[in-house]
Amino acid sequence: MDGSGKTICVKSGRDWSDWCSPAIIHGDELRWKFSSDGSVNGWGWRFTVYPITNHDGPTGSDRDMLSKPSVELVMSLLEPCLTLAPHRSLITRLAAALASCSQLSSLGSSERMWCLETLREVLCSDLGKLLDLPSFLHTDQVDSALSSLLRGLPQALLRQYEYEEPSVKAGRQLMHSPFFKALVALACDLSLDSLTCCADNKKWMWFRRYCLAMRVASSLIHRTPLPQTFCLEVQKEISEVATRSGDHKNDHENHELFKPEHDEQLLLWVNRQPEDWSLSWGGTNTIYGWGHNHRGQLGGVEGAKVKVPALCEALSALRPVQIVGGEQTLLAVTSDGKVYATGYGAGGRLGLGNTDTVTTPTLIDSLENVFIKKVAVNSGGKHCMALTFDGEVYSWGEGDDGKLGHGNKAMCDRPTLIEALRGKEIVNIACGGSHSAAVTVHGELYTWGKGRYGRLGHGDTEDRFVPKLVEALLGYSVVDVACGSGDAQTLAITDDDSVWSWGDGDYGKLGRGGSDGCKVPMKIESLAGLGVVKVECGSQFSVALTRSGSVYTWGKGDYHRLGHGTDDHVRRPRKVAALQGKKVISIATGSLHCVACTDQGEVFTWGDNDEGQLGDGTTTAIMRPRLIVALQGKKMTRVACGSAHTLAWSTDKPFASTVPTRVPMEYDVLKELPPALIRNRLVLLLHFSDLLCPSVTMFPLTGDVSLDSLR
Repeated sequence: MDGSGKTICVKSGRDWSDWCSPAIIHGDELRWKFSSDGSVNGWGWRFTVYPITNHDGPTGSDRDMLSKPSVELVMSLLEPCLTLAPHRSLITRLAAALASCSQLSSLGSSERMWCLETLREVLCSDLGKLLDLPSFLHTDQVDSALSSLLRGLPQALLRQYEYEEPSVKAGRQLMHSPFFKALVALACDLSLDSLTCCADNKKWMWFRRYCLAMRVASSLIHRTPLPQTFCLEVQKEISEVATRSGDHKNDHENHELFKPEHDEQLLLWVNRQPEDWSLSWGGTNTIYGWGHNHRGQLGGVEGAKVKVPALCEALSALRPVQIVGGEQTLLAVTSDGKVYATGYGAGGRLGLGNTDTVTTPTLIDSLENVFIKKVAVNSGGKHCMALTFDGEVYSWGEGDDGKLGHGNKAMCDRPTLIEALRGKEIVNIACGGSHSAAVTVHGELYTWGKGRYGRLGHGDTEDRFVPKLVEALLGYSVVDVACGSGDAQTLAITDDDSVWSWGDGDYGKLGRGGSDGCKVPMKIESLAGLGVVKVECGSQFSVALTRSGSVYTWGKGDYHRLGHGTDDHVRRPRKVAALQGKKVISIATGSLHCVACTDQGEVFTWGDNDEGQLGDGTTTAIMRPRLIVALQGKKMTRVACGSAHTLAWSTDKPFASTVPTRVPMEYDVLKELPPALIRNRLVLLLHFSDLLCPSVTMFPLTGDVSLDSLR
């Protein structure tokens, strides 16, 4: 209030920016009043008074202006000077001055924000190359405002994130604050995600994801090379949907071929005519489950034995991107990296602590602060693994034989990080009944757990309590791996179009004829060159899916689990004749049954049926693949199995394995490009969309790299 009692301003709020801006009171008297709401949460007050002296003489001269430090004057004069090429010492002093001013509490919020944004501009420009930034990050020099700011940036950023994120998640803020956006952008530009102080993925996963999204966005906007990590992820997705290996190689990354107008027309095409691309014909993520449900492993479906597909409403509401089943369990991963579990909890297999049975999908809260991209469990397994966005692996459940990889046999009832895999950049994981496997970004394979029959591939039968590199596959790049249960085998695919097997050989499940086992990986010659893209292990049998959609099975034949019409054991891979003419796009194995989904949305099952897991309304085993009539017209795109329960669902995003035969005339800039290459570019753009969505609240609305420039 001024001297007359007139209220000039009222300031209050949780955030510094709510009350820090200056107020100018004319006259020589100032009044104030403080009121409290009685809160016990640390409310307080503070104000600082700066007298303004009137000058009787003339004002506005250069000498007069220079004698009064003014941020407004600096803001007006500095920007044009940034285009000059000053000396290194001058840039160092400028950066230090900006860093110091950005931390001055006497400045207003807008002025401090300007200092922070200008500092970022200086550090990330050609001028910044004159500075030795690593020395500022690691120096012990405490009198440098710049080094103080940079060394304190990670913790300041983390504190601000933890302060704002609950409000953003709850919808009280649509976006993160401009202050946070300035901090996180500066930290990303300085590559702080590569520092050891940001190595704790549980705390920093969100930041790593933001950095990758920001760098990909910058590459797409400026048409510069894409980050290698992103390219590898896209190539993996393309390999899963391409009809031939090496389709146009990496041309989808070429910004000379794909200019902004190409991307714009491609996205218009997908949004206006999704039927050209979507295998699911606009599916709604509707999930159906059937089979054994005694422990609630179907996630809310009524009945202990469900003989026909039933709608799983609770699962469908989660809109999962992955579903896997174990021994009377089910796990689902959502698009925001959360994991939900339902079913039997004995031995900690659900990851929910000391829980016996859960009959509805329940969030595994101990994984809530990491972004999970994939989970793994064997259909008959009692332990699970989860792979994070940053390539780290968590495991939980029964610990017999050291299969959790923690260096002991102890059970874990909550997800625990496998320390031995930290820094290995894992991209794929698999669980067996008693052993586990992981594949690195470089195609290296690690195995651990029970070593009997040589299933770990290390040339011996020793149990391994921590992950060990499979040296026999050095020189090859592993792209997929599967682990069996019981007297188990292990299967792997390498990028030279070879399939390998090792471990127990009973019933011919290694696929090389006879029943001999082996302790190191050996090729299955009859599958060489067939384009196998997926391998699965059931109980004493093996399955392979080729790029062209053919299914091969081999191993133990009773219960008709192989689908060849007899219960004979098959010792070499044999194509499932009943699926001839069908293109299978998704396949899963239970303990004694199989389920397959075709590119037409049909679902076929075969094998044991004692719990109704084949979905035909009976409990009679089926000798050959049979269409599930109840799912006709549902246009399924994905299937999954547990021990004796089965699920099928349709995704709601364009499924890019479908390649249009021609380009509509309205998308003229695309007409000269091969359809398969356009499909690959679509995979890239969709993957970027999935990457961007979790970080969109942190992106600037305007600017060089912003949501506006991405439109």
